[in-house]
Amino acid sequence: MTENKDRPVAIIGAGPIGLAAASNLVERGLKPLIFEAGSTVASSMRGWGHVRLFTPWAYLIDPPSRRLLESHTDWQAPNNDDVPYARELVEQFFDPLAGIESIAENLHLNHKVTAIARDGHDRMKNGVREDSPFLIVADTPDGPRRYFAQSVIDTSGTWTTPNPLGAGGVLADGEDQFQDRIRYGMPDILDVERTRYVGKRVLVVGSGHSAIGSVLSLAELAASEPDTQVAWAVRKTDPRKLWGGGEADEIAERGKLGTMVAESVNSGAVTLFTGLSISAVRARDDGLEVVDVEGNRQLVVDEIIVAAGARPDLSMLRELRLDLDVATESSRALGPMIDPNFHSCGTVKPHGFEELKHPEDGFFIAGMKSYGRAPTFLLRTGYEQVRSIVAHLAGDDEAAKRLELILPETGVCSTNLAFDEPSGAVPAGRCC
Repeated sequence: MTENKDRPVAIIGAGPIGLAAASNLVERGLKPLIFEAGSTVASSMRGWGHVRLFTPWAYLIDPPSRRLLESHTDWQAPNNDDVPYARELVEQFFDPLAGIESIAENLHLNHKVTAIARDGHDRMKNGVREDSPFLIVADTPDGPRRYFAQSVIDTSGTWTTPNPLGAGGVLADGEDQFQDRIRYGMPDILDVERTRYVGKRVLVVGSGHSAIGSVLSLAELAASEPDTQVAWAVRKTDPRKLWGGGEADEIAERGKLGTMVAESVNSGAVTLFTGLSISAVRARDDGLEVVDVEGNRQLVVDEIIVAAGARPDLSMLRELRLDLDVATESSRALGPMIDPNFHSCGTVKPHGFEELKHPEDGFFIAGMKSYGRAPTFLLRTGYEQVRSIVAHLAGDDEAAKRLELILPETGVCSTNLAFDEPSGAVPAGRCC
């Protein structure tokens, strides 16, 4: 048992929450063992580095990382009120943090974790499970390697496993076939990928902030390139729900997105299709035909951008004993707090190790992956998660149970627009 406690704490993913977890561990005298599938830290965020975040620097820097940077480098914190692009956050914060010796010497890039288990124990076997170290198997440039850890914090995110274009969580017919004209996530429409979309009929699918960002970029492109046509498809039937909290949102940039996209739709710059669930994509001489599930609506477009959220990759956790919420695939305790079927407010109360723990003692999922398929995650939420988890691992349960975070309100609840769906509706105010 003592030997196991002397082992490092493994962190899966060197994104924002993974690096915050590492900072917390270093500050408490514990050794991190960090695995990153990409060739750099925050590799997923670099892929959408052109996107301006809607939270200012004040929400983007976690205290332990700040203390680590200020005590080991000449790093100067940016202005709290400035709102950076994702690439600025990576270059000005995460890159310097990853360069600090106590993190850099324990960081393994190009190490894709493929399996996590208890050493000598599959999912079925009890044995001396809780006294056994965690086994982490990773694909590395030198082939598969095995590592051992006392505990594991999975912060691998969901960005690389986007939801499909098709309704019901399955690929639309033809979705695989036409991958050359389907893009997932947030393409750099106004710069790197501009030529792909200029003069094209482009359909954006999804109703979250990523979709709204792409719609607004396409509308800006169309303003200077009039042959560009922008269509936006959502499954919601009430378009007012897309506008968010507007001025009531305590994060101004987030509220502004909804206001701006409403103006684009109302002006005719963007054609909005509501209640559209897609079943198939078919080739036509004049483009791609997008067909809804009932077969009575077809759109013909040249390019499709799918921004329909993401889901966690749980395949590497197959041999661990997890307790997951049946709808969101988050931890069971967290699920009711974030499930959009019942929780319509957007703002999620702070939570820590108690809500994130699993039957596999010492294993936690944090960050965006902890939300499973649910939206509305903020970096600050993840920072609080790993602060609590690491305090617990360090034996300081008093600090672990203490909530040290107040999250900004989205403003959505005050509009009552989240309660207009005829089925599964929640009476206004209940979730808040």
